[in-house]
Parts: sequence; structure tokens; C-alpha cells
Amino acid sequence: MNKILTIMLVLFSMSGFAQMPSGGAGKMPEWKAYGKIVDEQGKPVEFASVVVLKSIFDKDTKKEKDVLVKAQQTQLNGDFSFSGLPMMAKLKLKISSVGYKTLEMPLAVSMPKMEGGAPKPGQQPDPAMMAKMMAAMDKDLGNIKLASESTLLDGVTVNGSKPLLEMDIDKKSFNVSKNLVTSGGTAVDIMRNIPSLQVDIDGNVKLRNASPVLYIDGRPTTLSLDQIPADAIEKVEVITNPSAKYDASGSTAGILNLVLKKNKKSGYNGMVNVGADRFGGSNIMGNLSVRQNKVNVSLMFMNMRMRNNVTGNSDRSSTIGGTQSSIAQDINSKTKGNMTFGRLGMDYYVSNRATLSVAGFFGQGNFDPTEDLKITTKINGVTSFSNRLSNTERAFKPRGLQLGFKQNFKTEGEELSADLNYFGGDNSSNAVYSTNYYNAQNAITGNQIQKNIGEGNNKVLTVQTDYVKPLKGKITLETGAKIQINYNKNLNNNTLKAVGSDIYKDITSASVNYEGENYVYAAYVSFAGKLPKLFSYKVGLRGESSKYDGSLLANNQKFSNEYPISLFPSIFLTRELSKTDQLQLSVTRRVNRPNFFQQIPYVDYSDSLNITRGNPNLVPEFTTSSEISYSHSKGNSTFLASGYYKYTNNLITRYLSQEINPISGKTDLINTYINANSSVTYGTEFTYTTKLKAFWDLTANLNFYNSKINTQNIENAQATDALWTVFGKINNSFTLPQKWVIQLSGDYQGKTNMPITQNQGFGPPMSQAQSSSQGYIKPFYGVDIAIKKSFLKNDIASATLSVNDIFRTRGNTQVSYGEGFTQTYYRLNNPQLVRLNLSIRFGQMDMSIFKRSSKNASSMDGMQMQ
Repeated sequence: MNKILTIMLVLFSMSGFAQMPSGGAGKMPEWKAYGKIVDEQGKPVEFASVVVLKSIFDKDTKKEKDVLVKAQQTQLNGDFSFSGLPMMAKLKLKISSVGYKTLEMPLAVSMPKMEGGAPKPGQQPDPAMMAKMMAAMDKDLGNIKLASESTLLDGVTVNGSKPLLEMDIDKKSFNVSKNLVTSGGTAVDIMRNIPSLQVDIDGNVKLRNASPVLYIDGRPTTLSLDQIPADAIEKVEVITNPSAKYDASGSTAGILNLVLKKNKKSGYNGMVNVGADRFGGSNIMGNLSVRQNKVNVSLMFMNMRMRNNVTGNSDRSSTIGGTQSSIAQDINSKTKGNMTFGRLGMDYYVSNRATLSVAGFFGQGNFDPTEDLKITTKINGVTSFSNRLSNTERAFKPRGLQLGFKQNFKTEGEELSADLNYFGGDNSSNAVYSTNYYNAQNAITGNQIQKNIGEGNNKVLTVQTDYVKPLKGKITLETGAKIQINYNKNLNNNTLKAVGSDIYKDITSASVNYEGENYVYAAYVSFAGKLPKLFSYKVGLRGESSKYDGSLLANNQKFSNEYPISLFPSIFLTRELSKTDQLQLSVTRRVNRPNFFQQIPYVDYSDSLNITRGNPNLVPEFTTSSEISYSHSKGNSTFLASGYYKYTNNLITRYLSQEINPISGKTDLINTYINANSSVTYGTEFTYTTKLKAFWDLTANLNFYNSKINTQNIENAQATDALWTVFGKINNSFTLPQKWVIQLSGDYQGKTNMPITQNQGFGPPMSQAQSSSQGYIKPFYGVDIAIKKSFLKNDIASATLSVNDIFRTRGNTQVSYGEGFTQTYYRLNNPQLVRLNLSIRFGQMDMSIFKRSSKNASSMDGMQMQ
């Protein structure tokens, strides 16, 4: 029986302590207890002395004795609260007050009984039981009467650790706080080391060859992955099939939720991390958390100086209007950038069961990309040469505010939360494209200069509430509602100085100025529970409706569309085949609605090498996804095998075709969006985590999938055939003597169809090859290594040296073709990037250093004694 309870608590500790700060790595898990002291009439007892004592063995007397762990006085309403209580200790609570009998009671975690035995690590218990186990570590002792009666709590012990992979009924969580090769980088570097995720040369993340939606701490964000420091992330939740709780709108690929590190301990602790790379980039990051009594304050600051180098080439052949042409480009681009990000947050514990949170963040970034294109053009056999130099200045200022309230109830697992999230920012750009034309003798025959000045603003406001209630029969109800408002504005001025002219002329028709608002209204309900001897389940239904309003500012032309309410069911079933084996099935429905930018019926000629146009006739796409998974756990090993199938009708994808350019009046290649008839993706995925030796941890992931886009509804379409693809990752971590750690990782991407481009912009010049229905990507692979050395007392300092893309093999080659054109496009970004990072942690758990010298100091609020 004790063994079963221990296993249950080990499983629980993997989930319940997923947000421990990095400074707590390697320490034993802790728990929280709170309650209210009342008299026999139920009235609160103020200023009662509440002490936590720990029983230890005294070597001198050969007997057990009590030592003080924590102590405080109750508040005016009788409340008391202790956090950071040690699990591996025999504790008791001692309560005394003048006029009342002294009360002593055991103080320990009381775990619920698990029917059918405990699951192995990596397997999913039934949701109702998990909710009770989660609540047990945040123990409400209720109202304690100072009389002859007392409430006794059964005590248990626990010893747990946090694994790399955690399974839930509707997601997989990967703990990344100890990932070495990402130290000093951004969230993009984190994604490269997460099983199932693919990252292209531009830092775009794909989940099973499509782009997922990014969340931070369970809420959508306007931040991009390269604006989030890797050292701020505790774990990444990969949600391939989102349940009814999550937005049905957005990418049909799923959700990536980044869980940031948080402080749960009394006292203060923090970390400073500095680093530099061989290209001249640097980073500095610091965070500080202070918690005392009812207040927890956290502060994070980060500055990154980026130096990116890209080399590449492209070749395009086309026949347009009877004219045969080919364009070959030699590409050399560099980007200098500087980004600052800060976040200040505070949690206020209104009572033992209610918490109010507020946080704000700010940021500022400047990027100065330059590009040198050497272009060879051949038209009907006549060759010409040109050199295009691009100089761009881009800036952004993101900002945000988060308000949250959480109310726990006396019933274990019952809670109510409400959140208000605001994310927004301003952006600006100033680009100059200068093109020199040469003759056969390499002399300049003409010069053309195009200038583009732009600015924009975006805002996202989200209001959401969620309620969880355990019902009779081990059923858990979860329901909630949400309103989200998006606002976008873009101003753009385009001028051109043609060859032979000294005058810049406004190109009004090539300047895209617009603004728009998008509204989403949603509500959901779900039930989770277990049918004895059959399966655990979680079934839900979500309803969503949306609309958008927009206008072109140049002529005040209005656009709007309203999508009526649609229903999105989700079903998750889990069957325990044995104590080590588990089977899981899920089916969901999602929607992706075209955004305002995709629907603007307007040709954007601001980049003459990448002409784009929106499509006002786009309609939403709907996707049905199904997945079946099998997991097996034995000892320190977990094996997960999944089969998945996804069908989308009216798929929204980019498409490159020949059209009359309304600006030049000539036939051109125009990059736009279409609704393809449908798309199908299916495959199998395998993930394996194990400890091969005491010093060797291994994680491996292998994904075989087939994808096909049906464009039979598009005239003259030349769609790519269905293609089987393999994608794999492997990560090895070696813990060596003298506090050395080595991490060696690699990934391989086989030949694959272009990713489905949902809700993305049109990309950099010559990126037309990314049309998902018109091409493929050639195979590539990459290898990374990192070495870490810990030093100083308690290993509070460490140095990490990492090398990414050791063999310069992560070059990305895209091949595309369509009506009258073929193109090959290759780029290699920052190969053999060497980065050195130094990190130091600090912390002090004895809060007496913050206390004023007064009589009230004897209350010893939050004091922890060893």
C-alpha cells in the first residue's frame, strides 16, 4: 500500500511542481497548508500562535525532538498560511492562544485513494483523480476549533522528480529548464529541441508540417518566439488536438503553450545570465522573485544584441506572355538587432483561497537588415546584370497587461478564475531598395531606387473566465467563456525613382494603408471522469462566432464579414491496458478563418520581387483531427506511439500564378491566397525517453507522415503529389564527474511538401517558393553540442559553451513550380554558431532579513529554519 501511495505521489509531483524556479532544481518538492482558527461558536481567533514543528532524531539523547520549522500569528479573520513545507519530514501543527486549550495535530499530505492501482510515470490517470491529487498539495485544513476537538490528517511521505516528458489527457509537456544548447538563446532555440516540432531557417515552427498557435501561460500572445528568452521558459506544452477549453479558431495545427518560470517559495531568489556568440551577438538576462506574507513580486529583464548572417542563392525560370526568362540570384544578407524586454508581476493572496495577480511587460526592438543580391537575368536569350542593395530599419515596441483572479473553494478541485489580457505594440519600418544595372563590360548603365516607409499598430484584448467543479460520481465539470478583440492598422508610403530620373514619384497604388478589427466570442463546457474498468474520458463542446470590419484608408473602402456560431466537439478517451500500458483516442474539430490581410483585394508592389495580393473571396477552412496513442512505461523509460489523421476542407494556402499586374499592366507572377479544395495529412509518431545509464539520458523522436493538397478546384493548378516524409530528433545528455554535463543533439528532415501556411505573412523577397501547394523542401540535417560546468558553493554558478549546426548542414532548399515557372531557393542561416553563457543563481529563504525590529517581529511570518 505504501508503495502504491509513493508511486501516486511521484506521478503527482511531476505535474504539481512543473513550475518550480530554476533555482529550486534538485531540491525536494514542497507543499502548502492553510486554514482558519475559530472558537466553539465559529468566530475567528485573532493573534493565535500557529507553529509548524519537525521531529528529528537527537544523536546526543538518542530520542526524537521537535524543532521549529515555521511560525506565525493568525490574522484578524483567523487565517493562517504556510508555504514551502518539506515533504520528507514528520511535521505537526501546534496552535495556542490565551484562554484556549493548546492544540497539536499531525501535519501531512493526505492523498486520495486510487482505485485500480497507481499508473506508471508517463501514463495518464483518470482526470477526476488527477484533480484531487493536484488539490492535495495545496491543502486547505478548513476551520480548526480551539477546543477539545481536533481534525487529524493522515500523513504520507513522498520522493519525486520532474521528468522530461509528462503526459496529460489532451497534451504533452516537455520540461526544458535544463536544456543546455538553448542557454542564452530565444524560444526559437527551445523549439528546435522539442520532439514533434520542426523549425525552418526563418525560425518558423511547424507541428506535423503546419504552423501552430503560440500561447504564454495558457493565453494567446502577440509576441513572437524570437522575442521570448529561452531562460525564462520552464516547460513547453504541445497540444496536437486542443480540447474544447482552447480556441477553435486559429491554426488547425494545434497549440504551443510556453509556461514561464515562477517563484513559489517564501523569501527571495533570482538568476543572472550573460553570454556572447562568435558573430558579435550578446545577451544579458536577470530575474528576481520576492515573496513575503501575502505578496509575491517578480521582475525579469532581458537584453539581446543579435547578429545574423545568411547566405544563399535562387534560380527561377518562367514563361510569361510568350516571353522566356530566367533569373539567378546570389544572396548575402546580414541583420543587426537589439531587443529589450521586461516584465513586472505581483500576486496578492487576498485569503488562503483567493489570489489576485497583475503583471505588465514592455519591450523595444530595432533591427537593421541589409541584403546584397547579385542578379543575372536572361530574357529571350539576352543576358543582363544587376545588383540590388537593400537597407532596412525596423522597430517594434510591444507592451502588455495581465490581470487575473483565482478563487479556490473548500471542495477539493473546485476553482474559479477570471483573466483580462492585453497585448499590443507599435512598429515602424524604413526600407531603401537601390538597384544598379550593368552592361557586359560591368559598367553601370542605370540606377533605380525604391523607398518604402511604414508604420503600424496592433492590439489584442482577451477577457476569459473558467470554472472547475468536481461532481458526484467522480465527474469533473469545466466551463468558461471568452471574448477576444484584435485591432490592426498599417500605414505605408511607397516612392520610386526610375532609371534616368532624378525625381521620386509616389506610387499610391502600391501603398497599402488599412485598419481592421476582428471579434471572437466563445463559450465551452466539458465533462471528465472515469467509467470503472472501461476508460477515462473528457468530452466537450465549444461554440464560437466571429466577425471583422476593415477599411482601406486611401479610398475609405469598407470590408466586413460575419461568421455565425459554429460548434466544435472534442472527445478524449483513455484506456488502461495494464499498470504499464495505456491507450488513448481523441477526435476534435477546429476552424481557421481568413484574416483581414489575407482578404484585402489589393496588389502590394512595395517589393517588386515579391508582388502580393489578397483574396476577398476566401472562406473559412474546417479541420477534423483524430489521433490514437499507445504508451508503455517501465522503470525510467517511456515509449509513446501515435497515429494521426487530419482532413481539412477549403484549405487556405498561398498560391503563385500569372496575372495582369494592375500597376504595370503587364503579366506578372502574383503571390496570393486561395481556398484549395481540401488537404489530408496522416502519419505515425514515436517518442522514447530513457535513462540508458546512471549518467546517460536519451530522448528520441521519429515521425513518418504523408501530406497532400487537392487543388483540382483551381484552374491550371500544378499541385505537388502526395509525399511520404520522415522527420527525427535525438537528444543525449551525459552527467560526468566533477560537475560536467554534455548534451549532444541532432535532427533530420527528409524531403517534404511545403508547410501549410496558415495566418502568415508573405515573407522576405523571393520567398514565393513557400506556397504550400506548389513545391517541396529538400532533405537536410543538423547537429548541436553543449558543455556545461557548474561551480561555486551549492553549484550556484555555471558556464555553458554551445555550438549549433556543427557541420553547416541546416541549409534549406525549396523547390517550387506552377503555371509557367519553376524555382529553386537555398539559404543557410548562422552556421556553426558558437555561444558562451555564464549563469549565477542567488536566493535567501530566511525572510527575517526583511523584517523591522519591533515586537511584531516575533510573529516570524514565513521564517524557515533548518
